[in-house]
Amino acid sequence: MITTKQRAQLKGLANTLKPHVTIGKDEITPNVLAEIETALYHNELVKVASLKSCTLPARTMCEAVCEALGCEPVLCVGNRFVIYKRSDKKEIEHIKLVK
Repeated sequence: MITTKQRAQLKGLANTLKPHVTIGKDEITPNVLAEIETALYHNELVKVASLKSCTLPARTMCEAVCEALGCEPVLCVGNRFVIYKRSDKKEIEHIKLVK
């Protein structure tokens, strides 16, 4: 569980991110979840966009992704959401969260 200060820090980092994954009209499929999980492994902080053809709101999709992958929701605005999960990958520069 991330704190309010940590969430604010992650929101600041997410401002410059471009969406890593785009969710289409099929919404949350196993392939989309696998793609998001791969992006989390390599980046820790991932922005996801949904197309206007999606019937589910972004907040609902964010909750479903977080439940399926065990990650933390950071931000949900419009048709985009940002999620965070600490990566086990050793070769990347990990995000140092404030305490």
